[in-house]
Amino acid sequence: MGDPELMRDDAGYEESYEDEEEWDAPAAGNGEAAEQLRSLVVYLAQSLVDDPATVEVDAQQRGGSVFLTLRVPEEELGKVIGRQGRIARALRTALMIAGSRQHVRASLDIEG
Repeated sequence: MGDPELMRDDAGYEESYEDEEEWDAPAAGNGEAAEQLRSLVVYLAQSLVDDPATVEVDAQQRGGSVFLTLRVPEEELGKVIGRQGRIARALRTALMIAGSRQHVRASLDIEG
């Protein structure tokens, strides 16, 4: 009959179901993804600035998208953005990867 890990669908095609991920999983519900992404941005931003208590992050989830706003004082803005925006780009990249694992699209705005 063949390999037990292979199964035939209705059209007769063999498909392997071992180690297959669920790509069509819905986004985490009730703002769970937004809260996890918010806590990631808080952790990263607090590690960059001199006064971690001044970091504020708001997160809003609308459908399959999470919109985050990072607020730091003007004097700390350079530490979060970096030269030529390198640190900001790295923050957005980490956020994009974490968001894809939650099956949401994430965006980050930085305000001073």
